[in-house]
Amino acid sequence: MNSTETTAPFRPSASEYTLDNFEPADRIAILVLNRDSADTTQRITSAQKVASPEFQSWLRYKNANGWDIYVGMNPLKSDAWTRTKEDIESIKHVYIDLDHGGPEALDAIENSSIVPKPNYVLNSSPEKHQVVWKVEGMNLEEAEGLLHAMVQEFGGDPAATDANRVLRVPGFANKKYETNFYVEARRESTETYHLRDFKLHIDSQDSPRHSYDNRVKRESTPRVSLSQSEHDWAFAKRALARGDDPEVVIQRIADYRAYDKNDPNYYAQHTVMKAKAALDSAVTKTPNETGSKSEPIAIAPEH
Repeated sequence: MNSTETTAPFRPSASEYTLDNFEPADRIAILVLNRDSADTTQRITSAQKVASPEFQSWLRYKNANGWDIYVGMNPLKSDAWTRTKEDIESIKHVYIDLDHGGPEALDAIENSSIVPKPNYVLNSSPEKHQVVWKVEGMNLEEAEGLLHAMVQEFGGDPAATDANRVLRVPGFANKKYETNFYVEARRESTETYHLRDFKLHIDSQDSPRHSYDNRVKRESTPRVSLSQSEHDWAFAKRALARGDDPEVVIQRIADYRAYDKNDPNYYAQHTVMKAKAALDSAVTKTPNETGSKSEPIAIAPEH
């Protein structure tokens, strides 16, 4: 090869991508979603089985008939049959979903000195990207802290900061648009990274913010774990309060809940409507009505 030639980047098939990111025995979640019918199907099986010709044939059939194809990026426990955070066996990937300003954000990542070179960059839809790093030695709290920090730094989708998030699989069509957009991945690195390789500020157990969060949790009475719907409502309220376009907020929530809501668009619209009503009510209250002390935020019920 002469000096002017360059090696073409590796662009894996779905099977190659699966086996390059997971051990054959890793149990992973494959999610297929039909947006027209709001149906979802999830299969949890070994990476080796997912990469098999038979399984890939089934995925191609589903994709050809209107279904989008996703994979959970962290392996699940041997007895897991759901894809909750509690089901995660180990953290093998961190990622960022660049859904707004994708090309510019990707350039910032590619030229950054505070994050290492990604293992994979996926073109998930026109001018949108999903960026993936292989990691080891991280626990779930560290991984999600890093996911949040990368969103803050590079402007990714804040809904894609859960360790049990699913990302698109290369080689299959994105069915979100009138014309099929085929997802493609390119490999940029074969390294496996550690937390120290990411030079981002991540809240630690003894940071002031962490201490404040713990104090708020102790002082809130009564205090229960928030459901995902409550998190969605809180996200909508924060986004609207900072001036985000309601339609954009609706779309983000609908995309995030597409695989566990029968009608994600209606759910997202209803969530944003209630969040807007709560904000409007707070604005119209007089100082005597709001009081001088912080009051607990009302939580939207499950829909």
